[in-house]
Formats: sequence, structure tokens, C-alpha cells
Amino acid sequence: MSYKTIKLDVSDAIATLTFNRPKVLNAINPEMIEEFRAALAEILQTPEVKVLVLTGAGKAFVAGADIRILQALDPLGAKRFAQVGQSTLFALEDMDIPVIACVNGFALGGGCEIAMACDFICASESASFGQPEINLGLIPGFGGTQRLARLVGKGRAKELCMTGRIITAQEAFSMGLVTRIFPAKTLIEETSKIAKTIAEKGRVSLRAAKHVIDDGFDVDLKAACALEADAFSLCFASPDQQEGTAAFLEKRPPKFTGELV
Repeated sequence: MSYKTIKLDVSDAIATLTFNRPKVLNAINPEMIEEFRAALAEILQTPEVKVLVLTGAGKAFVAGADIRILQALDPLGAKRFAQVGQSTLFALEDMDIPVIACVNGFALGGGCEIAMACDFICASESASFGQPEINLGLIPGFGGTQRLARLVGKGRAKELCMTGRIITAQEAFSMGLVTRIFPAKTLIEETSKIAKTIAEKGRVSLRAAKHVIDDGFDVDLKAACALEADAFSLCFASPDQQEGTAAFLEKRPPKFTGELV
């Protein structure tokens, strides 16, 4: 499928989705949201893909919503815009494969919200993050208030959302929003190395690890550990478990072939 506002490339079991409106710092408009949703559906129908990497063309990851679009919305249109954005990010968050945000520049507003819906964030030293909607007389609408609080704590989330302050990659790292920081020149290369390492693992165990961490995060510890035990045992239904243990004992790299069902 061809896209106008994004690019989608698949190579060596890794899909790279690039937000591609560089002249406006990849600002979000309705067309981009719809194409983003369509691309996620396409990836789900591409069984060779084991990892998804999101990045942005030019100087930004995504610098937020297109302000001209926001200016034209009435309250009902704004609610619909937020609901479509939220459902798209839930679809991203619910992907059965690991998703890495490769943040090469501005990740503001909706861009920060997209990055937070990924499994983890790799950022360049020059990247910046923030929820500056308060400066427009608004609040985040794509789940930013909720995911940010869960990632960095209520106090920090309130401070960032109430001041609109933009933070550096280093500060984002220090508060747990960003997982890894790399020089801008090597960001894509280093993120690709991480994606390739993940792509070498088994599909079943990758899905289990992702969903157990997510599903267990907001429940009590005993219930969460019960989810873990269930997922752990289901891994034994995949040939990858036998291959992994055999390869370890035979001192060779494993060749995982298990498929999701």
C-alpha cells in the first residue's frame, strides 16, 4: 500500500515506519492518523515482521498536532479527533510485536504520546520531549496525561502538563521516560542493533513478555504473577522452548521458528 504522510519499509524481520511530513516537523493531521492506523494493520498482516521501529523524517519525530487542524475544531470535532487518536495509540500499544520509538528530534504533544505508546524509547542526544498543549489552552488528548503519569509519576506528569515545559533527552532518561540515548549520527544504527537483537528471539516469548508486563502493571502483585505463570507455561507449547533449551545445552545459537496462533 502506498502512503502520503508516512513511509513503511520492511527488511530482515524489522518494519520501520517513518512519519513523513518533514516540512511541518511531521505534524499530525487526520490523514496521517488514518495512514498510521492502516500501516499498523498492514504490519499485522505481514508475518515476517517481528519488530516495529517508529521514527520521523527530518528534524523531528513528531512535533505535535497540526495547529491549523486544531484551530478549526469545534467541541464535538475535538472529541472525535481525540478518540481516533487514542484508539490508534491503543492499537499501537496492543501490537503483538515489540515496538521501539526511535526519537530523532522533537517529540512534542502527540509525538510524545506516540512515543509513550511504544514499548520503549531510544532517543538522540538532541531529542526533546514535552506536552506543551497547555500553551494553547488545551491538555493532551491522545492519552498523554495518563501514560505520562504511569511512566514518570503523577507529580512529574502534572508539572510537565501544567507548565508545558520541554525537556531534553537526558532529563527524559533521568525520569525513566527514555530507555537509551545515542549520538544523533548513530541513533538509527544503534536502534537497529537493538531491534535486530529482539528479532532474533522467539515470537511467542516476545509476545508473552510484552503482554504480561503490560497487563500486570495495573493489578496487584499476586494477580500479576498469576498472569506470568500462565504465560510462562504457554511458552512450553511453542517449539521455541525446546529449541532454546537444546541450543543452550549444545552451545549453539538458537533458531526460533515458533509462530503466533
